[in-house]
Amino acid sequence: MRFGFDIDDTLINLREHAFHIYNKKLNQSISLEIFNELKTVEIHEAFGLTSEQGGHMWNSLLEEIYFTTCPSFEGAVELLNELQKEGHEIFYITSRPKNYCPRTRQWVVEQGFPVVDANFYCGMQDDEKIHIIKELKLDYYFDDKPAVLNTLTDIPTKIYVKDQSYNQHVNIPRVKSWVDFKLQ
Repeated sequence: MRFGFDIDDTLINLREHAFHIYNKKLNQSISLEIFNELKTVEIHEAFGLTSEQGGHMWNSLLEEIYFTTCPSFEGAVELLNELQKEGHEIFYITSRPKNYCPRTRQWVVEQGFPVVDANFYCGMQDDEKIHIIKELKLDYYFDDKPAVLNTLTDIPTKIYVKDQSYNQHVNIPRVKSWVDFKLQ
């Protein structure tokens, strides 16, 4: 079978990692309870930043956010390695900026995820992911963003949402934990 995965906030805990960096950079101590209540993908509101200020801060910290100690979600690396070991094809489809694609692929490899270079797609807009998913004829696809998931209706691919505070309104099968995940 062919499995497709978004990376950020699907396989790795990027937003929470960024949240800790924001706390440090802004010399604040906003609690994870506040983070876990956010109803948006963006995290700037928790720090009292405007959308413009938040966008500027995010962009100024991309290197640190993307390529330092961001942890994968528990069980994600093991699950993908097991899927590959069983003979399934693994595809990564991330909308990280194009200029970060080679480093992102290398970083994902360094984290222990199984990566075949030809199966690594990067640099598209969120609403362009559907074209890749259709072209690849994926059997399963996993993502966290409602903006992406909303484009994936009426396709034969089985879609799953990685459970996050900002996607509770999405009514499709959820992955709450990669450790406990079972295909439906």
